[in-house]
This record gives sequence, C-alpha cells and structure tokens, in this order.
Amino acid sequence: MTSPPVELVIFDCDGVLVDSERLYCRVDREVFAELGAVFTEAEVVEHFVGSPEEVWTALVEERRGRPLEPGWQEPYRVRYETVFDAELTAVEGVAELLDALEVPYCLASNGGHAEIRRNLARAGLRGRFPDGRIFSARDVARGKPAPDLFLHAAASMGVAPERCAVVEDSAYGVRAARAAGMRAYGYTGGLTPAHRLEGPGTVVFEDMRGLAGLLGAAGTR
Repeated sequence: MTSPPVELVIFDCDGVLVDSERLYCRVDREVFAELGAVFTEAEVVEHFVGSPEEVWTALVEERRGRPLEPGWQEPYRVRYETVFDAELTAVEGVAELLDALEVPYCLASNGGHAEIRRNLARAGLRGRFPDGRIFSARDVARGKPAPDLFLHAAASMGVAPERCAVVEDSAYGVRAARAAGMRAYGYTGGLTPAHRLEGPGTVVFEDMRGLAGLLGAAGTR
C-alpha cells in the first residue's frame, strides 16, 4: 500500500539540527566523573543521547552509588555554556536541507524552550524556526520515547500523524516516532551507530543534504 505524501517534517534539535551531542558527550563525561560516576564515551552515546532527564539522572545516581544533591547542576552550567558559545555549529548540510524542503517543518525536542532557542541562535538557525515551530517536552506530560511530543507538534501544525516524517539521531526519538505512527528517518552522521536506529518504518541515512530526496517532499512551505 502506498504511503500518503509527507506534509510535515519534524526535526529533533540536538544532533540533528545543531551538532551538540559531541559537546554534551565530552562535557557530560567530565562532569559526571567529578561527581563520582565514570562513563565511557560508548556508554554515554548508548544511554544518554536523546534520553529523558529522569533516565540519565537515574543512571548517574546508580553509577555513583548515591543520589545527586538538589541543585547539583548549578556549578556546572557555566562550563556547558562556555563550550557551546565557543564551539556549537549547525549539523553539516542542514541549512541546505532546509532550503530544499518544499513542505512545512518544525522542531520537537526533549530540551527546554530556552535551551532550544539558545542553541539554534548559536548555530545560526534561529530565524528558520519561529516560535510557532518549536515544541518542547515541557509542553506535554511525557517526553520521548513516549509519542506525546510528536503528536502535540503534529496537532499544533494541523497535520495528521501518518503524513509526518520525523528526523532523529537517537534510539529514544526513533521509538517515539514509531509510537506516534509517523515515518522515522534516523541520522547516522553523528554519534549514534546505525544499528541503534534501524527498525520498522525507519529509513537510516548519513548525509543531511540527501534527505529531501528520501522524503520525496512535495507542496509549498
């Protein structure tokens, strides 16, 4: 049976639009080691990329053998901000992809609204995503891997789930797209290996510039 045409592309932010996962991975490992929880890079990629806050917090607490203190993040915020101010860029090819798309697009991220907007601005993409096209897990009861966020984005944009394509770089995000009844496109040009994204209803790809052709996007923005 032929699938309906794609009428909306929903992008994750970290690792899909902005090349932030490499930076998070590096700084996370430093910070968590100082807190007494040592992780390899492979462990961070497998368990942290795209995961909800409650998941990675539990992993850190389990690894260090005791709970994190309230407000533990505060001393470390400036370290993340300094690295991101200096080093964050757009994912290679994503600007060309956005120029090539002929259907509407939006963003749906587990991050908070302020964080999303800061990172888009740092990467030179803020103007491409006005406020009405940015959706955060803070807007719904459950973030990814639950389908709530993607369903909320689709409803807000007025498009049926089966006519949406989701672009993700994490296993959690791909699971959420499948649960929402949307087509998933797993980007492997970042940290996540292809085997963690493969599965039913999912196309795995490596170059953002080729995604418009894979989507077969039609219509007008």
